[in-house]
Amino acid sequence: MPHQPADPNSVFLNIPYDDEFRNIYIAYVVGLYQLGLVPHLTSEIPGGKRRLDRIFDLIKSCRYSIHDLSRVELSSNPAATPRFNMPLELGMTIAWAELSPESHTWSVWESSPYRLQLSTSDLNGTDPNIHYGTAEGVLSELRSFFVFKNAPTVSQMLNAFSLVERKTNKIQATAGTNNLYSAAVFKDLCFVSLIAANSE
Repeated sequence: MPHQPADPNSVFLNIPYDDEFRNIYIAYVVGLYQLGLVPHLTSEIPGGKRRLDRIFDLIKSCRYSIHDLSRVELSSNPAATPRFNMPLELGMTIAWAELSPESHTWSVWESSPYRLQLSTSDLNGTDPNIHYGTAEGVLSELRSFFVFKNAPTVSQMLNAFSLVERKTNKIQATAGTNNLYSAAVFKDLCFVSLIAANSE
């Protein structure tokens, strides 16, 4: 069966789902909407097919993907729990982009220079986007990576981020969950981010 063309405005976000990543996550969602793009997470995938197949289908449906490896553990502690989901999804994406280069563009994001060489040495030669672990860093790198005409300034994007970030607790309360990455919270976060983008 032929593959459906990727949505030109869709971006697959391969990110860690943890509390320490909160502001970076919100910055990605807000920043992408500020640039006229639409983020997608694996948490929004409905049930049915095997999870790995559903993730692959989501990757193939998006024109772009962002793979943030800044929370992949670099620990010598054997008791530390390694994070394999994100590198696995990155590998799936790279394979898809090799098979269909006109359909997908992927990028790797990190919190500091040279960290990628330690976490995923097979990607040596790939220039990651460095956000330095800050919302402003994410917004600045998004604006640099997606070079669009009439893009908002980083300052404007930061204002939108601050507006949305202040509403997150209410969004979680409305959804009845502390999980910022749940499908319901993500949907409402996207809605508020879209409103903020359209009000500029």
